[in-house]
Amino acid sequence: MTVAAADQPLYEIVSDAAPVTIDDVLKRMESIDQLLPDGDGLKWFNRLYMMVTREVDLRPPAGGWKDADWLLLLDVVFAGLYFNAVAGFLSGASTVPSSWKAMLTARSTAGIDRIQFALAGMNAHINHDLSLALLATDQQMNLAPADGSPQHEDYEAVNGLLNTVMRSALQMLAAGVLGELAQDTGKVGRILAFWDICRARDLAWDFADHLRGLDDGARQVALGAQDQMTGALGRAILVFV
Repeated sequence: MTVAAADQPLYEIVSDAAPVTIDDVLKRMESIDQLLPDGDGLKWFNRLYMMVTREVDLRPPAGGWKDADWLLLLDVVFAGLYFNAVAGFLSGASTVPSSWKAMLTARSTAGIDRIQFALAGMNAHINHDLSLALLATDQQMNLAPADGSPQHEDYEAVNGLLNTVMRSALQMLAAGVLGELAQDTGKVGRILAFWDICRARDLAWDFADHLRGLDDGARQVALGAQDQMTGALGRAILVFV
C-alpha cells in the first residue's frame, strides 16, 4: 500500500503513535488543522471535532465526572479510531469503513459546505466508531456499564454539553472568519434537524450493548449493516440542500 505524495504529511500525522491523553489528541488535531487547506473537507470535520473536544474537556459538569478515568480512555480510544480511518484511507486499505469513505472520498469536491463535511464526519465517527470505542474501553477497564451507572451518567452529561456546543460550533464554521464569504448559516438548523448528535450517541450506546451479546460472526454482520446505513446517511448529508 502506498500513500500519494500530496497526502504523505497528513498520513505521517494520523499514523503516529496512538494518543494517550486528551492533550495528545488535541495536538494531533491542531497539526491536521494547520496542515490542511480550506478546500479540503476533512479540515472542517477535524476543526469541529477539535472545537467540541476542547469544550467538553474544559466544561465538566457541576461536581465533576463520576468516572473520569473511564471517560478519558473512551475519548482517547474514540479519537484513535478517527486517526486510524484517515490513515487507512490514505494508504488504500481495504478495511476502511464505508461510513468514512463517504466523507473522505468527497473531501476535495467543490460545492459542498464546510458544515456538511463536518456533519458527514461526525456521522461516520459517532454512528460507526462510537460503539466500537465503548466496547474497547469497557474491555480494557473490565466493565460492562449499564444504564444509570456512573459511566452512563458521564456519557449522558457529555450529551448535554454537546447539545449546547454543536450548534454554536457549526455556526462558527458556516460564518467563517473576517474576510471570508459566509456560507448558508440557515443550513445548520436544517442539518441538525436531519441528524441529531445526542440521538446518535444514545443509539451508539444501545448498539454497543447489542454487540456485546453477539458472537464474532453475528457481530461482524451487525457492524457491516450499520456501516452501510451510516455510509448512506453520510452521502445524504453531503448532498443536503
